[in-house]
Amino acid sequence: MSALFAGRMQNTQKSFIREILKVTEDPEVISFAGGLPNPNFFPVEALAEVSAKVLAQDGRRVLQYSTTAGYQPLRELIAQRYANQGLVIDPDEILIINGSQQGLDLVGKLFLEAGDRVILERPGYLGAIQAFSLYEPEFVPVSLEVDGPHLAELEAALSQSRLKLFYTVPNFQNPSGLTYTEAKRRAVAELVRQRDLIVVEDNPYGELRFTGEDAPSLKSFLGEQTVLLGSFSKVVAPGLRLGWICASPAIMDKLIVAKQAVDLHSNYFSQRVVAQFLLDHDLEAHLEQIRALYRRQCELMVSLMDELFPPEVTFTRPEGGMFIWVTLPEGISSMDLFERAAQRKVVFVPGSPFYVDGGGHNTLRLNFSNADEARIETGMIRLVEAMKEVLAQPRPVV
Repeated sequence: MSALFAGRMQNTQKSFIREILKVTEDPEVISFAGGLPNPNFFPVEALAEVSAKVLAQDGRRVLQYSTTAGYQPLRELIAQRYANQGLVIDPDEILIINGSQQGLDLVGKLFLEAGDRVILERPGYLGAIQAFSLYEPEFVPVSLEVDGPHLAELEAALSQSRLKLFYTVPNFQNPSGLTYTEAKRRAVAELVRQRDLIVVEDNPYGELRFTGEDAPSLKSFLGEQTVLLGSFSKVVAPGLRLGWICASPAIMDKLIVAKQAVDLHSNYFSQRVVAQFLLDHDLEAHLEQIRALYRRQCELMVSLMDELFPPEVTFTRPEGGMFIWVTLPEGISSMDLFERAAQRKVVFVPGSPFYVDGGGHNTLRLNFSNADEARIETGMIRLVEAMKEVLAQPRPVV
């Protein structure tokens, strides 16, 4: 049987995070692992209301097949939200997809052949690594600094042959929580616009800023050189599986063909429900509630880390999003820490899967959005107990 599988499947691994999440089925386990929104702010009642309204007013149509590009009024609402942020995008340059993860797969289908190169942040988003890996590219990692990518490394990466894509999450990056400053975005754009490649700007967390100032999209500097991904998963609910991809007309034509071959169109009922939700309810007010909660939870986690973590352990201080990145001393394994923490019923994501070139063995990602404040306090105490135990172990002499 194994001889029948395509060769690309031999090197494509299961999602490390999805495997870890199996552990969290135990209700006693406190999870800082998954990138899960807080379910207490899913607009259940509002979605029930607009679902009934959509079915009552247009039920037979919303349960029928629809167009590949997506529900036109929903695309217009997305375009209007971009306009409110100062970014001009035509609704016809928007394709509704099954979460932004599908967008990554479609981009891979369009642009990547075996041996092509993809620039990726180091550490990089695991979902993008997995999606692109099916198309057998060579990843070129570029280190992240506090304000964005290391420019000298980026310039060196841009000089390589067969370069097709630069994949980036400039706002509250997954997994690091870091954000590109405006100055760094301008510098990145200046380097990239001199090269023949596509910048894939993934922005699932951009509307979750709870401190600091917004910075302009890379698309505002690079125009049609950019493919922009967005999602309703973090701002409405992930179970709806709705996102979108913005691209130039030439790229959009190919995206639509690729999507037709996969699923014809995204869930039309979900599209109509989300569109009605955006029309009937104040999304900005909803987002303000989410931001306030995430700010409290992030500040609590950071304050506990300041208080409890050993001084040789460092971490990022995000201005939004859902993640904090932790770096242990050299020679300390986050997988070892994971095993000891899991015994105490608290889990996180070890950092090594986010590195395509090896490394990251002493790093880990913590999610602060999904656990309530009591579980954050208990979980951090358990994590620190495991951390102190690991740090007390003899280390090899280098």
